[in-house]
Amino acid sequence: MTIALASDHAGFALKSKVKSWLQADGHDVLDLGTGGTDSVDYPDFGKALAEAVAGGKAERGIAICGSGIGITIAANRVAGARAANCASGLMARLARQHNDANILGLGERLLGEEVARDCVNEFLNTDFEGGRHQRRVDKMG
Repeated sequence: MTIALASDHAGFALKSKVKSWLQADGHDVLDLGTGGTDSVDYPDFGKALAEAVAGGKAERGIAICGSGIGITIAANRVAGARAANCASGLMARLARQHNDANILGLGERLLGEEVARDCVNEFLNTDFEGGRHQRRVDKMG
């Protein structure tokens, strides 16, 4: 699976860890930046990530900033992006099962490494259930 990654400066360290986890698991990674800890604007990276996922360059995306909130909001402004900011593996699983989320939002300043890894694993290994959830997802566009 090709996974797009993006972060701002506050999410760079976690993005680097996530990238290594994904590569170790055999995924192709499309790293959309940022490339370091110099201050940047999260909306630019959230938009680039969402466009890559919605445009088919990656099957899923992971967006990271300090809280996960801003970059997830930015990603959701792109048609076809369904970004969910998650703080637990259960949230990530439910985002996939019930909402067909295609972008996982993570907050580096709020999550420990084990929780972040659990979120990533659940997000990548959970299928959308469809059924009664499909009509609701369809309403989101």
